[in-house]
Amino acid sequence: MNTLKTIVIACALLVSTSIVAQDKMANNIDNSNIALQGYSPVSYLDLGIAQKGVKQFKSEYNKVIYYFTSADQKAAFDKNPAKYTPQYGGFCAFGVYAGAKFRPDPNKFIVKDGKYFLYLYNIELDAQQLWLAEKNHNKLVTVANKNWTKLGKTHN
Repeated sequence: MNTLKTIVIACALLVSTSIVAQDKMANNIDNSNIALQGYSPVSYLDLGIAQKGVKQFKSEYNKVIYYFTSADQKAAFDKNPAKYTPQYGGFCAFGVYAGAKFRPDPNKFIVKDGKYFLYLYNIELDAQQLWLAEKNHNKLVTVANKNWTKLGKTHN
C-alpha cells in the first residue's frame, strides 16, 4: 500500500512539474509566474504605452499572472484575456522571427493589428529597430508565427 501511494504521489508531481515547465516554455514569466515583468498588457494594447502594473490589480490567465494599473484595466482584461496576451508568450518578436527566444525590454514594443509585440534591447542590439527596418511587418509575423509553433514548446 505504501509503495502504491509513493508511485501515485511521484506521478502527480511529475505531471504538475511538466505542466509548469510547459507554461515556462510558452510564456516569458519569472519564478512567480508573473508575465511582462509586471507591466500591464492593457496599457500596451489600449493605450499604446508601457506602464508597470501594481499587485492590488492582478489576474491569472492560463496559470500566468498579469498586473494592471487600475481596476478598470483588470476588468477589461478579465472580460477578454486572450485579446491582451502578448505575442509569442512575451518573448522578443524579432528573436522568434530569427528562430530564438530572448527576453525583451518591456519598454520596446509595437502595437499593430490589435496585437502587441515586444523586443529585445541592449547596448549592442535594438531588435525593434531591426523589425521596423525590414518594412514588411506581415512577412515577419508570418515567419515568426511559423517559428513559434516549435519555439513555444522548447526551453530557452
